[in-house]
Amino acid sequence: MRFEPRSTRERMKARLRRAELARRRPPNFAARRAALGLMLCAACLSVVAAAFHRQVLEHEFLRDEGEKRFLREREIAARRGMVTDRNGEPLAISTSMSTIWADPQLLAPRREAIPDLAAALELPATDLSARLDSYLKQGRRFMYLRRRVEPHCADAVRDVTDGYRLAGIGTDTEYRRFYPGGEMFGQVVGFTNVDDVGQEGIELVFEERLRADPGKRRVIQDGRGRVVEEVEQIKPPAHGANVVLSLDRRLQFLAYRELKRAVAQHRAKSGTAVLLDVTTGEVLAMVNQPAFNPNAARSEPVENRRNRALTDVFEPGSTMKPLVVATALEAGIINPRTPVNTAPGVLQVGSNRVRDIRNYGLLNATTVITKSSNVGVVKIAHRMDRAVLWQAYGRLGFGHVTGVEFPGERSGFLPHYDGWSRFEHATLAFGYGLNVTSLQLAQAYAVVANDGVHLPVSLLRRDRVPEGERVFSVETARAVRAMMETVVSDKGTARRAKIPGYRVGGKTGTAKKATGRGYAPGKYQSVFAGMAPISQPRFVMVVMVDEPRGESYYGGIVAAPTFAKVMQAALRLYNVAPDDPQAELLLAGLKREGER
Repeated sequence: MRFEPRSTRERMKARLRRAELARRRPPNFAARRAALGLMLCAACLSVVAAAFHRQVLEHEFLRDEGEKRFLREREIAARRGMVTDRNGEPLAISTSMSTIWADPQLLAPRREAIPDLAAALELPATDLSARLDSYLKQGRRFMYLRRRVEPHCADAVRDVTDGYRLAGIGTDTEYRRFYPGGEMFGQVVGFTNVDDVGQEGIELVFEERLRADPGKRRVIQDGRGRVVEEVEQIKPPAHGANVVLSLDRRLQFLAYRELKRAVAQHRAKSGTAVLLDVTTGEVLAMVNQPAFNPNAARSEPVENRRNRALTDVFEPGSTMKPLVVATALEAGIINPRTPVNTAPGVLQVGSNRVRDIRNYGLLNATTVITKSSNVGVVKIAHRMDRAVLWQAYGRLGFGHVTGVEFPGERSGFLPHYDGWSRFEHATLAFGYGLNVTSLQLAQAYAVVANDGVHLPVSLLRRDRVPEGERVFSVETARAVRAMMETVVSDKGTARRAKIPGYRVGGKTGTAKKATGRGYAPGKYQSVFAGMAPISQPRFVMVVMVDEPRGESYYGGIVAAPTFAKVMQAALRLYNVAPDDPQAELLLAGLKREGER
């Protein structure tokens, strides 16, 4: 039986004796090893159990959570269709560019990198910082830093990103529109916006055909937004279809150069020129001044973007006279030698007078065209019923759009004959009282050049010539062409439209410019419309110069030289044989000399 010490001293002594005995007892290493082993086994079992739980029991849940954070759908850029000229020369192409984007929430903590990042992006640092703050306030996780940048800019951004180890900055591939023809084709081809959507011209008209449909892919990206692995393609990209225009890049360049020179030489406000292929109705050249460069930033005046050949109307003046004579010939009212007395150079029509620049006396139907007699053509027009002339104008295309489906094309203005007074009947005969576009006038002259058959015009290359509508007989068309050839002779008003080796026909027009307050004093529109070669016309061209302020304003001086230079180049480029008998004799003589 054990007795407990009764006193505190005795209890303390007993406790000390037990402690001394414990110190002298050897340690139990086996127990320690067992305890440690149990602890390690428990830890391993817990790790294995946790791994089993996550990899087996919670596999689907954790995979979904991981995909939410790192699996993304990214766009696969698609290329917009090309616009080319008739020979396949590119006029609008899409080039691969880099687009830089960022996650504002990840970029915000690294403010010290903003100045260098802005410099790499070629942006003001204050602007970039302000945009970042704006996106942060909205709680957004995506922002474009800069779209469609040059390769050197993308490389600079990559260097900054790597240097600062920035998270949340990425690069995508997009396409940027480039226009090799520049301002020569600007108003015809048009341009696209930053989202590659057509805004003007052909780019707008054929948006559905040219537009690309981007694809989609699923990728795994890391915490810095970089693509680690391509998982799958969800949707393949669909590139846009190409559009082939009827324009010839070579002729467009020549027409642009010569029109620009004429506008500058005569200090004119603007100008247009249109060249048609008579046999197909295709537009081979269509240029305007002033122009704009679609590759540059949109800083030009809005009016410079207009395709004036289709959107601007003018009174055609004396260029209508051959068409009036053709209508009278077709109606059997006159023939090329029918006498027309224009003396004394003035004709009273109601309370108004029609004047010639001089008294031409007795002329015939041909010399009325040669001398451009207002009195003569009015007398011819008054022999016809008003409805006959109005119907002929309508069948030639006046008062209607041409059908090229160009945005902003004007139909012009042709008043109905029911409202014509006798004086309006007269003024419409020499080109006042109606409005036309340059393309409409070229289309009408193409009817005469095409032996009286009206072909619809086209800005797209044609593989098959459409069926036309007969307006004049072959005999009438050829007779009028012979009349117009006299205009380019030494006796006519367009001597500067001559082309060596070729017979050329046409008509000048010099019309006072109409404004909202009537005809502006001292302002004119100078026009020349012509065709070549007369024996079998291949091309028709119209040149209109608005408000020439040089020494002269007559169509034969201002517009005809531009016609001659461009038409001469077109005839040679298309290997059209000379039809001038004198040129043929000269070539034959040179050939004989060469054989000797």
